[in-house]
Amino acid sequence: MNTYDVAVIGSGPGGYVAAIRCAQLGMKTAIIEKYSTLGGTCLNVGCIPSKALLDSSEHFHSAKEKFSEHGIVINAPKIDMAQMMKRKQGVVDQMTGGINFLMKKNKIDVYTGMGSFKDANTIEIDGDEKTSIKADKIIIATGSKPSSLPFIEIDKKRVITSTEALSLDKVPKHMIVIGGGVIGMELGSVYLRLGSKVSVVEYADRIIPGMDASLGKELMRVMKKQGMEFHLGHKVKEVTAKGAKVTVKADGKKGELSLEGDYCLVSVGRRPYTDGLNADKVGVKMDDRGRIEVNDHLQTSVPHIYALGDVVKGAMLAHKAEEEGVFVAETIAGQKPHINYRLVPGVVYTWPEVSGIGYTEEELKEAGRKYKSGQFPFKANGRAVAGMDQDGFVKILADEETDEILGAHMIGPRTADLIAEIAVAMEFRASAEDIGRICHAHPTTSETTKEAALAATDKRAIHA
Repeated sequence: MNTYDVAVIGSGPGGYVAAIRCAQLGMKTAIIEKYSTLGGTCLNVGCIPSKALLDSSEHFHSAKEKFSEHGIVINAPKIDMAQMMKRKQGVVDQMTGGINFLMKKNKIDVYTGMGSFKDANTIEIDGDEKTSIKADKIIIATGSKPSSLPFIEIDKKRVITSTEALSLDKVPKHMIVIGGGVIGMELGSVYLRLGSKVSVVEYADRIIPGMDASLGKELMRVMKKQGMEFHLGHKVKEVTAKGAKVTVKADGKKGELSLEGDYCLVSVGRRPYTDGLNADKVGVKMDDRGRIEVNDHLQTSVPHIYALGDVVKGAMLAHKAEEEGVFVAETIAGQKPHINYRLVPGVVYTWPEVSGIGYTEEELKEAGRKYKSGQFPFKANGRAVAGMDQDGFVKILADEETDEILGAHMIGPRTADLIAEIAVAMEFRASAEDIGRICHAHPTTSETTKEAALAATDKRAIHA
């Protein structure tokens, strides 16, 4: 039986990053993955394939709606769904292949099969062949799976999750999306731009409810302009599939809503995945939501066993899991790493993109904290106008007395990249004026950040 310093169960962003960092720190490391490819949900059926389709759908939409205004004359573009999915899979294969390379480069042993605890230091691996390994330290990074509602039967044909939505062989005529969160908005926008009618049914009174309210309001305005339909404040009570038809019934303030489509995407969140792990048998405690309980060092109730990523509390984000992977590896090595969870950006990869970091206005108001707000629209930004991406804005929130940046919320072109500047600034506790006094290249969309900071500082945005 092989023995290791560290064994990692799960090869998603949290798991494989933890394994690499452990190896870099001189630990003999193994990683266990039940599927035949590494990378977890993110690389295989999540972040990477969804971004591939988001980009493909945006190219199609631009060709159809914008090329003529640019003076580019083409025949009416058509969709080759097979080629689109082939390209998506090529991107996935390239990225998962990269993880294989990194495992070999860092001399990490890879085991393929279902990993489960035999005892607190022994992991049984049920793959093509059954084997067991021992480890001094064990990291659980088994991720999450799509959630559903108790009365919905996911048949994976007409009533689908995000996994199936990433591999459809044709464009739906009418896709009904249950849930107006990140996944629902991203995949709904993919098929909207490819020509589907898309109807979003959301229980809350706004979409992307975890983000600043102004972002959800603006995103819904833009999506409506593109043709997406919204039914907010509706509780789904029935989903039935018969042949090629799906019927969704929901109750709202104005009575019952009944929608008929050919696909129903159930995107009501994700749940921690610990099925078959047998962690409870070795004393690992879980909370009432199925998450593994951990302390500030990400240790479970069994001190030499750690857990991270989607399987523990906090936002289910790949980059959060990656930070935790490094954190656990360095903690095991005796270092004292730190994660500021308030500074983990949240992003929705629709077009326009939506991103946020720090406190929302709602949180600041609830806490009774005095703050200043500065906002600048993309329609006043030269690069955005030149690129025909004028929807959205950047909003910066700063402490009323100290001017320290407390949060930033953006919707517009490539805001997923723009938010990084604010993350750096907030990590060093910069003021809004600090951002406002930094020279930003012209013309770039990053100038909206500078202008919003100036507006927050003393209402002195130059181009407002």
